[in-house]
Amino acid sequence: MEIKKRIGRKRLREPVEIGWCELVDLPDLGLFGMHAKIDTGARTSSIHATRIRTFERDGEEWVRFHSPRSAGHGPQDCEARLIERRLVTSSNGSRQNRYVIGTTARLGPLTWQAQITLANRATMAFPVLVGRRALKRGFLVNSGKRWLLGKPPKEEGLS
Repeated sequence: MEIKKRIGRKRLREPVEIGWCELVDLPDLGLFGMHAKIDTGARTSSIHATRIRTFERDGEEWVRFHSPRSAGHGPQDCEARLIERRLVTSSNGSRQNRYVIGTTARLGPLTWQAQITLANRATMAFPVLVGRRALKRGFLVNSGKRWLLGKPPKEEGLS
């Protein structure tokens, strides 16, 4: 059964199996085919960001940041509406205040409005982490497989 993409849909009609790593698009940020680790232990999704600066646009607080794209892609500057600052406990147990942005996210057949924290993931293998808030929309994670929704090009080295 083919599931159609729709912005705003909260859940998939039928569960979609995904692997422990997949490709994610963040079209509002101009980021496509981002290598993402699927992490059922993380509550919120995050993206690698450096040079983070806040600014005002039309009376709202926004954030500008630098994001290295996935392997084989050059880095780029991104802008997004700032939702809040949130205290997040990282995988090593440290607590950090992080910016939370609102942006469109696409994983396989589903496109939705996501909340994503900005974090320095320079030491991590994947620039994007997809957390439980996104996964509860109807994804089933198969930890023994990867790239079930599409493989990255061979030259990127993680296939």
